[in-house]
Amino acid sequence: MARRRGFFAELQRDMERQRLQDERAQRAAIREQEKLEREAAKRAAQNEREAKRMHAEARQRTVDRMNAELERRLEELEGLLQATLSVDDYVDLLALTPEWSEPVFDDRGLARPLLEPQLILPEPPRGPKALVPGAKRNHDEAVAAARSRHEALLAEHREREAERQRELSRLRAAHGAEVARRREEYEEAVADVDRFGSAVARCDPDAIVEYFGLVLNASRYPEGIPRAHRLAYVPESRQLVAEFELPTLDVVPAEKSFRYVKARDEITTAERTAKDRRERYASVLAQLSLRTVHELFEADREDAIETIVFNGMVDSVDPRTGQGVRPCLITLRTTRDRFEQLDLARVEPQACLRHLNAEVSKSPTELAAVRPVLEFDMVDSRFVEESDVLGGLDQRPNLMELTPGEFESLITNLFQKMGLETRQTQASRDGGVDCVAFDPRPIFGGKVVIQAKRYKHTVGVSAVRDLFGTMQNEGASKGILVTTSGYGKSSFEFAEGKPLELLSGANLLFLLKEHADVDARIEPPDSWVDPAPA
Repeated sequence: MARRRGFFAELQRDMERQRLQDERAQRAAIREQEKLEREAAKRAAQNEREAKRMHAEARQRTVDRMNAELERRLEELEGLLQATLSVDDYVDLLALTPEWSEPVFDDRGLARPLLEPQLILPEPPRGPKALVPGAKRNHDEAVAAARSRHEALLAEHREREAERQRELSRLRAAHGAEVARRREEYEEAVADVDRFGSAVARCDPDAIVEYFGLVLNASRYPEGIPRAHRLAYVPESRQLVAEFELPTLDVVPAEKSFRYVKARDEITTAERTAKDRRERYASVLAQLSLRTVHELFEADREDAIETIVFNGMVDSVDPRTGQGVRPCLITLRTTRDRFEQLDLARVEPQACLRHLNAEVSKSPTELAAVRPVLEFDMVDSRFVEESDVLGGLDQRPNLMELTPGEFESLITNLFQKMGLETRQTQASRDGGVDCVAFDPRPIFGGKVVIQAKRYKHTVGVSAVRDLFGTMQNEGASKGILVTTSGYGKSSFEFAEGKPLELLSGANLLFLLKEHADVDARIEPPDSWVDPAPA
């Protein structure tokens, strides 16, 4: 009995020990689980912090790129003029000549002759086989059959070989024709370049316009700068008129800088002041004007240009009316000699324009226009040619065939149509006309002296000096010289900065059509001799 009680007591102790071990194991497992959960939470927190850090760094890198791009953009705008000074703007016409490359002949694998089938005869029977009855006859029949098959294969081979040679000849003929066609196109392209070069060398107006169009098209500008332009050339005065499209204010970024605000997780913008944008925009316009004139003069290796007129236009919308407008914001006329005295690497662009007596908009951001030195349509030869076609050349009066009195009446009528009160005077000794007119506008109006000269050759500077003297003697506020020909560099240089207007033959034709509805032409007879200066 005592032994049984001892057994149960031992069993009870074992069970208690097991229970205690299980409880310890359970507490240990709970502690381990809690530890794992704490570590997992710690890792999650670390991962979240890392994710936030990486996100913030990525956003900051984005802002850094945006600021770097903004800085690069501003540097490009500030260096518009400097960027072209290290570039030779001359367009080498020889580089326009295409290189000859003869097309490769593809024989399609037909150049190699087909292999001729070989005659293979059966071996004659030897040894015991030769003693078999009929062996020789069987061999002879096998030989005959082999020869027959060979003849058939030869016939087929000859037919296929003939077809190969015919197809090869056709391919060679087609290749020869293609080579000849491409050679003709190549030689015509070379001839076109040669003709173009010759036309540029002799200062053909169309060729000059096309060549300098190539010059401006080759100029590399930052994004946002328009590439549109129009050119016209006046051969009598070796004057190139360039109408260039300027950018709007949008070319200057409105943003001054970008910043990442970590607390709000957003990118904010610091706006550029209106004053800063206006100043930068004015600088861009000034640089583009000087750059264009520089590129045109530098590219002129044929000495075709003595004078350049630059009109900087901008296509925009008038905020007051919502209508499209195209005001002229900058206009200037300069000669090669004067422009080449400039050190463009060191000038302040806006001051340089003032030095060149350019007319610059007082408020380009408000689209305040200036009057062009010379309206483009008054010199564009294409405009005149179109009028020739529409008006009928033979039915139009030739200004060189009018009598002095008729010519004087025509000029008088023209300026009356233009709003002046004219007083016709006695015709001048050189067959032109002297006319005194009055501009009735208050403040800007006054007495105007007009002189016209029917000349075949370029009007000399002495005529411009005489007009200026007459204007001073008459107490006039302005002088206008009209000619059927053109003017030279010295005439424009003398007139610069003075209240003088020089109108060429193309200008006169345009004004007659525009204001007096007169379709005229200028064709001096072969016997025409310009009058000697008074």
